Amino acid sequence: MTSVNKKILILINYDAGLYSFRKELLEALIDSRNEVYCSFPFGDKTDKIKKMGCECINTKVSRRGTNPIEDFKLLLNYINLIRKIKPDAVLTYTIKPNVYGGMACRLMRVPYIANVTGLGTAVQNGGLMQRLTLTLYKIGLKKAKMVFFQNAENQQFMLKNKVVKGQCDLLPGSGVNLKQHCFEEYPKSDEQVVLLTIGRIMKDKGTNEILQAARIIKAEYPNVIFRFIGSTDGSCNEQLTQAVNEGAVEHIENQPQVHTFIKESHATLHASYHEGMSNVLLETAASGRPVIATKVAGCRETFDEGISGIGFEAKSVEDLVRAVKEFLALTNEQRAQMGLAGRKKMEKEFDREIIIKKYIEILKEL
Repeated sequence: MTSVNKKILILINYDAGLYSFRKELLEALIDSRNEVYCSFPFGDKTDKIKKMGCECINTKVSRRGTNPIEDFKLLLNYINLIRKIKPDAVLTYTIKPNVYGGMACRLMRVPYIANVTGLGTAVQNGGLMQRLTLTLYKIGLKKAKMVFFQNAENQQFMLKNKVVKGQCDLLPGSGVNLKQHCFEEYPKSDEQVVLLTIGRIMKDKGTNEILQAARIIKAEYPNVIFRFIGSTDGSCNEQLTQAVNEGAVEHIENQPQVHTFIKESHATLHASYHEGMSNVLLETAASGRPVIATKVAGCRETFDEGISGIGFEAKSVEDLVRAVKEFLALTNEQRAQMGLAGRKKMEKEFDREIIIKKYIEILKEL
């Protein structure tokens, strides 16, 4: 464990991400009698984080905004936080905390560990915004004691563009809590085959491709249910409403617990264009369900082709339809075996304890 009575400050852009994917790390730090401070915009999970024993600071972070004045205010906020708390180490997650939290730590000469949970749309789309974002990343991550990446492609991209140098390592995403997402017996019946999509309903998550594929599949396989769980960002509202009205898909708003929905499904369908590492796919596989997902970095690592999942090309309705039909051609027993293989893969490669140990090791070195 880490040294006793250290002050550790965590910077992140939303409380749900901290509680859902890093709760076990918080527990490990608190159990070793460290003082843990968490900075994020307060939300639904804030009280739960406080009850764990963390000191929470309400900090405005615009997750997708590009207002330079607001970003400068965030930098100043982080500097003031560090000056007030005087942490022994700072852990940063997501783009803006990595960039502006990293800058603040450099200015205040505080050791920090950054976690690149994904490169983000600005980097993925290229052009001027990519160059600007990479420049900011380079400044923010330059003095980090360690920069963790969640997939090898992101790591190689940042090394190639000289954003980071030798102070980096690879994590298995955010890992998965194998107890919370326990193995579930596969559905006995396939009279209705439920394909589940969990997450924000937006273009970059491949929503439009799934909606088009659903219409094609339903015409040939009326027993297949395409079920979306999540809120929309507004970019696909019209298309989603039309598909729901046609009976092509079902839509359920955000749910605090998705495990029951995974348990009732036959597979998770994930059409994202880019990911750091898909937590949805990790949780699906841990629960013993196959995945049908794009072959992009952050998705393809979560399954073994034809063994625990089926991959398809991002942005291709035709290949998505092909993958779903390939899955539907399997017997229910074959699908169950795919789910079992996925669970074994999670136990071997993606146990969240792996990540906790790496953080503890780095914190000990500090």
